Amino acid sequence: MNRSLRFRVSSIFATLMMACICALSGHAQQNGEPLLVMISVDGMRPDYITEADARGAKVPNLKRFMREGAFADGVQGVVPTVTYPSHTTLVTGVWPAKHGIYSNSVFDPLQKNADGWYWYNEDLHAPTLWDAVRQAGRKTASVQWPVTVGAKNIDWLIPEIWRAGTPEDAKLLRALCTPGLLAEISPKLGDYRGGFDSTPEADALRGKYAEWILENKHPGILTLHLLGLDHEEHESGPFSAQSIAVLERLDAVIGSLRESADRVSRGHAYVAVVSDHGFAKVENQLNLFAAFLDAKLFTLNDKGKITDWKVMPWETGGSAAIVLKDPNDQATFIAVRDLLNKLAADSANGIDRVLTAEEVHERGGFPNASFFVGLKPGWKTLASLTGPVVSKTSHTMGTHGELPDVPDLRSSFFLVGPGVPGGKHLGLIDMRSIAPTLAHLIGVSLPSADGKNLLP
Repeated sequence: MNRSLRFRVSSIFATLMMACICALSGHAQQNGEPLLVMISVDGMRPDYITEADARGAKVPNLKRFMREGAFADGVQGVVPTVTYPSHTTLVTGVWPAKHGIYSNSVFDPLQKNADGWYWYNEDLHAPTLWDAVRQAGRKTASVQWPVTVGAKNIDWLIPEIWRAGTPEDAKLLRALCTPGLLAEISPKLGDYRGGFDSTPEADALRGKYAEWILENKHPGILTLHLLGLDHEEHESGPFSAQSIAVLERLDAVIGSLRESADRVSRGHAYVAVVSDHGFAKVENQLNLFAAFLDAKLFTLNDKGKITDWKVMPWETGGSAAIVLKDPNDQATFIAVRDLLNKLAADSANGIDRVLTAEEVHERGGFPNASFFVGLKPGWKTLASLTGPVVSKTSHTMGTHGELPDVPDLRSSFFLVGPGVPGGKHLGLIDMRSIAPTLAHLIGVSLPSADGKNLLP
């Protein structure tokens, strides 16, 4: 055999060997085990997609989810309808009173915690989808999901956290990610943009990081949180031209990530697109702090700092939990009850309902609250120690946090994957049913969830 022929034979043999290795590698990636990718689009109302044409939204990838899979007409969420308790219910299937994440920010009546949020996984007290997948012997991953700092059940972790809002936050994030993960990815994709960077560009980069993890680490579950729509809706309101433009960019991120999931787990990939809450337009503000200060329910020093308190609002956008320092202080309880009833009786204050402790606890929210104030759409709470009780916003904007049975606050659920019937309407569903449904589809157990399987 001459040298030229030997070279050609060797080349063909090497090519065949590489093809065999790739085929075996692809088989190892799939291994017959399902993959779950759950993408949260913060603040996405279902009617952005179910009424996309009427809203003028060009979202072809999300509309494919409606045609090719199952979707809810709306998801009734938790008390309060804000990001951190909702995202935790999405992965646990239980209400905040059970999982322990009661709001976005922790209760801090003396304002000593520098606006600290529920970032830390040790505050979560219920089993999660990540736990269920790990117990099944599979790997887990998460990018930017709330309440994941320090999570031991996530193999490849980029958590959501910020502190100063300066470049120093990047050092904090690097210290809290899976060791070496950012250093491995960033030379290929650029530096990760974490914290509260909620630009569409940051979300697109998060999507690319998620794709890289899927394609190179092959987890059995990956969760991704996209922030940009929520940020824009707070600024300009739901369905504004600016909000729709952001959603259209996120639609491309979702489409690309779905393609990656299908590529790495052919025939075994489930992709769920969820949201944590809906959104309502806002033009008016209710400042319960001002009302409580007028009633001498807390005191300030000469520098305007809170020095002592009997009762304090725990504001959550379109609502507020009311927490007594001493729940057995009957005189304060009566004073607060009478004040809230007086405020609610005047329609000019924008209060929809005042729930008692028993009523808010029955809905799974705020175990330490004595009352819960839910506002009407068009209103938000204001946390200011100065100014009037009622005021106008500077421009039309948006908020969430109202009670979950307010239609504007319904969130989204779209799902595609093997065996999921195309075009299936699930109706109005309970947010607690999402985690057990996904667990069932990928063959893992989450018996602690209070919701039901929507696709038995």
